[in-house]
Formats: sequence, structure tokens, C-alpha cells
Amino acid sequence: MMDQRGEQAAATAGDELRAGWAELLEPRYALTTLMLCIGVALYAFNGFLVSTVLPSAVAELDGASLISWSLSLYLAASIVAGACAALLKMRYGARATLVCAAIIFLGGTLVAGTASDMPTMLGGRLLQGFGEGLVAALCYALIPDMFPERLVPKVFGVEAGVWAAAAFGGPVAAGLLTEHVSWRMAFHVNLPIILLFLALAVLIAPKRETGAAPQPLRLPGLRLIILSFALGAVMLAAIAGTISASAALIVASALAILLLIRIDRRAGASSILPTSAFSTSGLPGLTLWIVFLMAVAQATSSVYLVFALQNLFGFSPTLAGAIGALMAICWSVSAILVAHVSGVGQQRQTLWAGPMLQVVGLICILIGISGGWLAAIIAGQIFIGSGFGISWAFISQTSMMATPAAERDKTSALLPTLQSTGFAIGGALCGFAANAGGLAEQSSGDAVRQPLTLAFLAAVAWAIPAVAAGWRAMRRSSSRS
Repeated sequence: MMDQRGEQAAATAGDELRAGWAELLEPRYALTTLMLCIGVALYAFNGFLVSTVLPSAVAELDGASLISWSLSLYLAASIVAGACAALLKMRYGARATLVCAAIIFLGGTLVAGTASDMPTMLGGRLLQGFGEGLVAALCYALIPDMFPERLVPKVFGVEAGVWAAAAFGGPVAAGLLTEHVSWRMAFHVNLPIILLFLALAVLIAPKRETGAAPQPLRLPGLRLIILSFALGAVMLAAIAGTISASAALIVASALAILLLIRIDRRAGASSILPTSAFSTSGLPGLTLWIVFLMAVAQATSSVYLVFALQNLFGFSPTLAGAIGALMAICWSVSAILVAHVSGVGQQRQTLWAGPMLQVVGLICILIGISGGWLAAIIAGQIFIGSGFGISWAFISQTSMMATPAAERDKTSALLPTLQSTGFAIGGALCGFAANAGGLAEQSSGDAVRQPLTLAFLAAVAWAIPAVAAGWRAMRRSSSRS
């Protein structure tokens, strides 16, 4: 009898799991899921596009000295746009804001793909970043609006798979187009995808309620200027000629961010951050700290792992890139595997288990680089990807659901924006650490081992507070229930 009941329970659980995934493909959710996945795919594809397309583009446009600004401007514009996405959604509705964002992105793609000089190309990338920053933030904000809570982890699981495919398969496709057709075609391939997203936004995205009084909108001009200054300072810190200049720019960026938070807390309804953002006493603030610190720590791998594999192990760009892509693959696989977890206690455990796996993974990579052990680096990539995969959906869901309904849009839209900000700041910090260790004076070979070791040691230092925040968030979540 007990065995029969166990078999029935297992069968029921399996049916619920299959039904949960299948529910995303039902008519009421299928097109919404497709729209959100396209938004994520466009963001990932165009963020990583530069590594494949730009070498050919700058050769034609004679802009080698400006190549690094293609990603920097895209990232900065996307962060600034994401910061005001919730306010625009509140004032104009999700549909109108998404349509305008898609049109801006479409225009940027056309400008970049038809550019005759590098400044025009950078202008296109700026427009792309602004449009896609709004798209990504709003796609996150729409998840709790358009899906029941039980499906949210599965939506994140699907998006994780799409993100990995776009981020690492997209550049391969872009490389083939660049090699066999033109680098311009790698931009233009976006056009039909953007048009499909635009059509879905018109059909599906909720518009502002008819008859509802429009919310007053005060554009956060001063705060966006301060944010732009902070981003500019931290990006310049990554390429500053001296350690002292880099340190001064990092400090200036940190002070600007603190000023931004202080001013925003006095802005009332027109604030761009939720009231509890970055508070260490509340669940929403703790989860935002986890998102930010994990991104800051992960930036070191994004910047230096492939470089280390090529210079310390002599790998080809393709093989080094494949090992670099292992993290995203593990992220996607683990996100899909845990998406069916419905036990509240198990979900809470991921709030600290994910950051802990990241710490373990970074320590493995640190050991692998300092000692020349490839197996440790591969293990580190698996640990890090799994850490992000098992925790990202539940961290995001906890952050969204713990925020008061009136501010949920701000928290949801902040998640991808905060992650991008963490990558930008982390990139500057790891560059500062590596250059302090002498990387700028070394070109290749074993001489880069010590500065790279120092950079990954700094990454571990940034990841450890995320574990502490995750543990505190888990305890706080338990006390709420």
C-alpha cells in the first residue's frame, strides 16, 4: 500500500511538472513567453556581438582606437534606460513603452549596420543600448504581471536557455555572416526579429488602463546625469593609464552612486529605486545586494578567463571560448532542472547556496590559474554556472514578491539593470586589481599569472559578501512565512 501511494505521488508530481512546462506553451501564455524570450535574446546577442563583428567593422571604418567604446556605450545606455523603465511603464503603460523602445532599438540597428564611419557606428550602438535596456527591464517587470507565481521559475528557466543560446551561439552565427557575407549583415539579421518583437508587443503587452488618470511623471534628469557620470568614471577607470588614476575614478564613481541613492530616496513617487533598495534589514534589499555582488564578482571571469586560457595554457580562441561558454551552459541546464522545485524551504536554500557555489567556483579558478591546473578551472566554471542557475530565478522571484505591489515594477525592472551595473563596476575593479599586479607591463606567457591571480583573488573577496547576504535573506524569508 505504501509503495502504491509512493508511486501515485511520484506520478502526480511528474504530471504537475510536465503540466507546468506545458502550460507555458498554452495559448494564454505561449506568445507572452515568446515575446519575453525574444527580448532577452536580443539583449544577450547584441551585448556579445562586438567580440565577433567589431574587428571586421573597425578595419573597414578605420576606428580601431574606438573599438572598446562599442560595448561600453551599449552597456551604459542600457543601464540608464533600465533605470527609468518602471517610471515610463507607470506613466505610459507597458505597451507604449515597449513599442517605443523597440523602435529606438530598430533605429540604432539600422544606423550601426549602415555606418560609414566609427562615430556613426557608436551612435547606433548607443541607440541600441538605450532601446534594449528598456526592453530587458520591461520584460522582467512583466513577468509577475503576466504569469502566476507558480510559473515564474519556469519562465526564468526558459529565459536562461535562450540567454545562453543567444550569448554564445549568436556570436558564432554573426561570425559566419561576417566571414561569408558582411559584418553589416550581422547587424541587419536583427531586423526581422525586432519586427516580430514589435508586433508581439502591440498585440500582447498590457496598455495603460482606459480611463485611468495618467500617473504624473517627473523625469529623474539629475539622477540620470549622476548615474551616467558614475558609469563613465568606472569605465574610464578600466583604461586609465595609472593605478592612482584608476583608484580616483573608482572612488568618484562610488561617491556618485551613493549620492544618487540619497537623492532618489527623497524623490517619492518619482524614485527610480524601490524604497527598500540596498537595505540590509529587509528581504528586497538583501536580494538586490546578492544580484549586484554576484555580478561584480563574475565580471572577472568575463574579462580575464579566456585571456588566461590563451596566454597560460596556449589554447586557441575557439577552445578558450568553449571553456568560457561552459559557465553559461551550466547556468541554463541547472536553471531548467530546478525550475520545477516548488518547496518553499528548498527555494529559500538557493538564496545562499547559489552565491556559495560561485565562491567555490572562483576559488577553483584561482587555484587553476595560480597552479596551472586546467581541471580546476573547468570545475570552477561548472560550479559558477550551477550557482547562478539554481539561484537566479528564486532570487529574482523573492525580490519581486517581497516588494510591495506599488513598487514591484521598480524592483523587477531593476534586476537586469543592476546586473549590468555590477558587470560594469566589476570589470573596472578586476582591471584595477590586475593592473596593480603588473598586468599592464606584461604581454603574454607565464608573466601574466601573478596579476591574473590577484584579479581572481579580488573576485573571491567580492563574492563572499553575497553569501552573507544570501544567508541573511534566507533567514529573513523564513521569518516572514
